[in-house]
Amino acid sequence: MKISRKQQDVIGRLIAIIGLLLGTFFAGFPIFWMICSSFKLNSEIFAFPPEIITKNFSFDAYISIFKDSEKLRFFANSYFIAGMVATLTLLVAILASYAFSRYEFPGKKIINIFIISVQAIPPITLLIPYFGLMVALKLYNTYQGLIFTYMVLTLPYAIIMLTGYFNTLPRELDEAAKVDGSTSFGALWRILVPISIPGILSVAIYTFMIAWNEYLFALTLTRTNDMRTVPIGIQLLMGQHSYDWNEMMAMSVLGSIPVIILFIFFQRYFIGGMTSGSVKS
Repeated sequence: MKISRKQQDVIGRLIAIIGLLLGTFFAGFPIFWMICSSFKLNSEIFAFPPEIITKNFSFDAYISIFKDSEKLRFFANSYFIAGMVATLTLLVAILASYAFSRYEFPGKKIINIFIISVQAIPPITLLIPYFGLMVALKLYNTYQGLIFTYMVLTLPYAIIMLTGYFNTLPRELDEAAKVDGSTSFGALWRILVPISIPGILSVAIYTFMIAWNEYLFALTLTRTNDMRTVPIGIQLLMGQHSYDWNEMMAMSVLGSIPVIILFIFFQRYFIGGMTSGSVKS
């Protein structure tokens, strides 16, 4: 039996819809379970048979978090560190990307290769050298140590993305600004930066997410609880003899909110910046 083109299109759409539904279920169910578990009592988490939506709906886990100044400090640390990393990374990356995009200078290709190669190095291989470096520079267990470390992880990506984005912008914009009496620095901040907002926002969101979610360096380069971030705070709820699962789930929910909000409100810029920055290099 020969299938018409219209029937093939319908079948293809059905397969795509089923695939999307399955993907949504597998990706979304753990999040749904996390949210539901955050409103359970700790004793109900592993009850058998399992109860997805509890009858004993409780805010105890969230109340415990908001009443504990130490746990709130985890969130304050994460906001501060992630915000500073995103801000400083953007400042450095914008200047570096403009130089790579608009100027020729000795060693440009070598520096480009070095920046790209840094992205290929697994971060865990840098853990011990960074620990020794932070101790030697007396930056161990400090905000500065974490911020500088995260910038090393985020700067290569930011420079690569913004360089690609600036390369898509015509050089005539710079020349027109200079004809009007602007300097190169003025042309960058008055002309190129405003029209590069999608690319800049996508890089800012990405760097914020890296700093917000990072666990390994935050655990290694901090010692006291007043310097811990949200991922470490969640891990600290795992005791020697018992786990506070409902509080772990509640902190996970609260820790997910900033990234979700950023993506919901700026997803148009994020997707546009990612695709535009990859058109031309």
